[in-house]
Amino acid sequence: MMKWLWLSVVVLILDQLSKIWIDTTMSLYQSIPVFPGFSITYAHNYGAAFSFLSDAGGWQRWFFAILAATISIGLVIWMKQLKHYETLSAISLSLILGGAIGNLIDRVIYGYVIDFFDVYYQTYHWPVFNVADSAITIGVVFMLYESFTQNEQETLAD
Repeated sequence: MMKWLWLSVVVLILDQLSKIWIDTTMSLYQSIPVFPGFSITYAHNYGAAFSFLSDAGGWQRWFFAILAATISIGLVIWMKQLKHYETLSAISLSLILGGAIGNLIDRVIYGYVIDFFDVYYQTYHWPVFNVADSAITIGVVFMLYESFTQNEQETLAD
């Protein structure tokens, strides 16, 4: 199932190109309304998801970088062990891997992750996120879906 690694590369390229575009064309915290409930807002995230540990003093940069690298290695090993019929698992893991590496690159190069998708309703804003975060979320959703349908797939494969 390593043939799905191309998807990780696509996610990584889209993620990094979008972050470079945001970083070179916008000022930090600048916000461009796209439509009601969605803006492009340039932000730096020094923590993990939802800015977890963002104000921890700097040690979290390397902690999350090492964690992302370790998880990425684990995802590749997991992908190597997939059966030929576990296509959705391969797609899920590829999306997660591409996203993890995209955010890892940011942490190592900048010390923070560049975020810019701003979804909101009235005054409530969902934490700003990026292409890598989106890929990780979609990959996890696919994994959850597959976990609920796995027995059917294994029965069909046998």
